Amino acid sequence: MADPGRLAIVDHLVAGDLSPGELGRSLGLPSNLLAHHLRVLENAGLVARTRSHADRRRFYVRLIPSALDALTPGTSITAPRVVFVCTRNAARSPLAAALWTTRSGIPVTSAGTHPGPRLNPRAVRIAESHGLDLGTRGTAHVRDVIEPADLVVTVCDNANEELTPTPRRVHWSVPDPGPAGTDEIFEEVLARLGARVDRLAALTTVVADTGRT
Repeated sequence: MADPGRLAIVDHLVAGDLSPGELGRSLGLPSNLLAHHLRVLENAGLVARTRSHADRRRFYVRLIPSALDALTPGTSITAPRVVFVCTRNAARSPLAAALWTTRSGIPVTSAGTHPGPRLNPRAVRIAESHGLDLGTRGTAHVRDVIEPADLVVTVCDNANEELTPTPRRVHWSVPDPGPAGTDEIFEEVLARLGARVDRLAALTTVVADTGRT
């Protein structure tokens, strides 16, 4: 961690996951040097790589949760509102939004790139068991929800790879619990989202959006 390049990689991963290509472009590092730094960080147990759940070819680099225990991240984010996005807006994004309301006073909502007709019943049941409020329990399309000043957090690889990249977006590579359809999987996803929400909420402060309608 004494190397400035590796510190910069960690700083870029504090809020969310990035592909090696995105890291290289953001940091201006050649691929061979970036690969070296990532190997060092992986061997030290600070980062891990996971294969995209969407195209299965792309990889995402993420921080190991305990990696930040002894670090003071330099990243800070301001936002008038946070919008969590997944494909169907049926489980991951509404659960993340519900968790956010318990951690931050910044307004929050959720949406989907291809929203389904309703929330996943198991997601509703898991949320209720944890005292989380999923609001109206309806779904929404990103085009009807996202505004330019929003901080958009994609919690789905498909949604992340479908949406046009913007500076005000964070990605979390979280698997879809729907296909497995077990309480254990939904609990695991909820716990993963909770840890990510805790981290992002600590980095984010509200800012007024005078252009919001």
